[in-house]
Amino acid sequence: MTRSDSDSWDLASSVGATATMVAAQRALATTGPDKLINDPFAAPLVRAVGIDFFTRMVDGDIAFPEGDDFDPVRMGHGMGVRTRFFDEHFESATQGGIRQAVILAAGLDARAYRLAWPAGTVVYEVDLPQVIDFKTTTLAGLGAEPTTERRTVAVDLRDDWPAALRAAGFDPQAPTVWSAEGLLVYLQPDDQDALFDTITGLSAPGSRLACEFIQDTTVFSGPEWREHREKLQSIGCEVEIGELIYHGERNHIVDYLTAAGWTVSGRQVTELYAEAGLEYGDDPLAVAFGDLTYLSAALPGSSV
Repeated sequence: MTRSDSDSWDLASSVGATATMVAAQRALATTGPDKLINDPFAAPLVRAVGIDFFTRMVDGDIAFPEGDDFDPVRMGHGMGVRTRFFDEHFESATQGGIRQAVILAAGLDARAYRLAWPAGTVVYEVDLPQVIDFKTTTLAGLGAEPTTERRTVAVDLRDDWPAALRAAGFDPQAPTVWSAEGLLVYLQPDDQDALFDTITGLSAPGSRLACEFIQDTTVFSGPEWREHREKLQSIGCEVEIGELIYHGERNHIVDYLTAAGWTVSGRQVTELYAEAGLEYGDDPLAVAFGDLTYLSAALPGSSV
């Protein structure tokens, strides 16, 4: 499904299906031999969405090609280090006194249900109404309850989401810990800048922000990605990220946020693997994504 400026989706189509894919990979990171994270809600949410490939993935029913480097353990590692990065981002900020968290494009993220939030923390989840409703209803059916005050903000990020966020009780005068996980490549380059401008305008001193980014999205049309895509198609995966992202030259996020007053630091994915005691792959696909960067930023009054 090719993207357009006014497209729409649910968790089983287009960009929404990538949220289901991410949840499936979180399930692998939870049940894999290294157990990098603990997300007991990931697999049940994937099964509830009902995309056959991802349901079979979390149930261990997919036969990957023998000797293929892209196997369930590897998928679990990739999503495990990413999830740990963002988990630690929220934990560090709230342990430092921030009591307002905003998860943009929350998808099937269950952090409001699985992290140990300090008393008094409010977590705002921003996503499309159908995504918010599905997750809320499904988790309630599982008997799950948030571990802190969870406020949902059902709005498209292409619309006036700051107004919806304020209407839900968000206080722009209080420090906020933000995440834009797995989001930026699905935005037009100008929309990426607008998102950071808006976050900056809503952030009080001491606020923190985390995201990950690939500066050059042409990696999704390179030979390494095409070979990877063909392997996935051969075992039934129909989600094609390369058709869902927006390409084109983008402002460098570190430079852009620094100019807006943030103190910024970044770590490449290879560093996160090393910190987790894992070896990063040396195959062509892994090398192509070796400069994937995880970024932390803070406004004056806080440390990165």
